[in-house]
Amino acid sequence: MSSRLNQKIYVAGHRGMVGSAIVRKLKAKGYSNIVTRTHAELDLTNQAAVKTFFEQEKPEHVYLAAAKVGGIHANNTFPAEFIYQNLMMEANVIHQAFVSGVQKLLFLGSSCIYPKLAPQPMTENALLTGKLEPTNEPYAIAKIAGIKLCESYNRQYGKSHGIDYRSVMPTNLYGPGDNYHPENSHVIPALIRRFHEAKIAGLPEVVIWGSGTPKREFLYVDDMAAASVFVMELDKSRYDSNVEPMESHINVGFGSDVTILELAQAVAKAVGYEGSIGLDSSKPDGAPRKWMDSTRLNQLGWKPLVGLHEGLALAYADMKVQSK
Repeated sequence: MSSRLNQKIYVAGHRGMVGSAIVRKLKAKGYSNIVTRTHAELDLTNQAAVKTFFEQEKPEHVYLAAAKVGGIHANNTFPAEFIYQNLMMEANVIHQAFVSGVQKLLFLGSSCIYPKLAPQPMTENALLTGKLEPTNEPYAIAKIAGIKLCESYNRQYGKSHGIDYRSVMPTNLYGPGDNYHPENSHVIPALIRRFHEAKIAGLPEVVIWGSGTPKREFLYVDDMAAASVFVMELDKSRYDSNVEPMESHINVGFGSDVTILELAQAVAKAVGYEGSIGLDSSKPDGAPRKWMDSTRLNQLGWKPLVGLHEGLALAYADMKVQSK
């Protein structure tokens, strides 16, 4: 076995949708020394506990996929929890990774780091150029801080300590391990649940919020995991030649977007719902478009493999397993 595949890798947040996909991808590539901890075993907001973990385990690489996440309702209801918990997790993990000698770390952010009115598609240099979406500003601020933590440690300690901390910003994700909670879920799992329940109940119509015209981009979570490992494995000189010291994050998107109505139609097809789809235009639309520019990552040689219709079918199969 090669030494590369036997490197000790800590995946923070391995029970979440993205973290579990990263573990699957690492194992599929032959990595055999993966360290994980549940929240009950390790509270990442506890500085002393994180310090003890890194001192004892001494991982060589870290994937920081742990986060407190939720939809608009959750972000609006618990803003203090979202900013505090995410800031603490990032600060504790990144700092203790450095102190314990971790050479490589990958931080996973979010597309909400970009201004609400950023030009579309959103490029990496749109960061910090305007006001954020108010509903998830606390979460976005925490994710921006995570990027800047990685950049700051690289700038101060990159040459002297040989560290290489990177950041990737995913677009909207969906797939196995998603949250199908009726109030706290994101748009795809929420729609899958609603169309599934409507099919079971034999309802003639499902009404979705808004005009149906806003456009959104969606990426299957296993593609996100593949992109994460791809970025982590990039040669340092190649990575550095495609980023800037204070603009080092890389967007990870699907490459195209769909309207909310087109998404609802695709979900209905995946679920097998044959009723009609109504629009409640009295409800808010949100931003007219959110689309990531993934040119930087595509030029490095990565592209997604799973299309929306295939991904929705896989996500629906996962929801049915979860609901048993």
